[in-house]
Amino acid sequence: MNQIDDTTIWIIIVGMAFGSFGLRFVFLGFVGDRPMPAWLLRHLRYTAVAILPALIAPLVVWPAATNGEADIPRMSAAAVALVVGLITKNVLAAIGSGAITLYGLLYLLG
Repeated sequence: MNQIDDTTIWIIIVGMAFGSFGLRFVFLGFVGDRPMPAWLLRHLRYTAVAILPALIAPLVVWPAATNGEADIPRMSAAAVALVVGLITKNVLAAIGSGAITLYGLLYLLG
């Protein structure tokens, strides 16, 4: 097994810290005291909506629990959460219904 030496790990950690700080500083340091254009604010509204699907999609399509094979409980839970979210426009209801569907089908199907 290849091991990465400590120097390389620390260079990556420090580089990511500077990159993360720089990205945040662009918005907070340079733009923080000025009003943002309406078109930018309109696009930033969709950031939070895009994060949850981006985090969940890999877990549904390539679940580690099944060694990357798609299965009925996870696909069904994703479909139920999507439908409940579209109908109710409630994030908590979508998450709750998806979780109940997932654990219910895992219990029923083994």
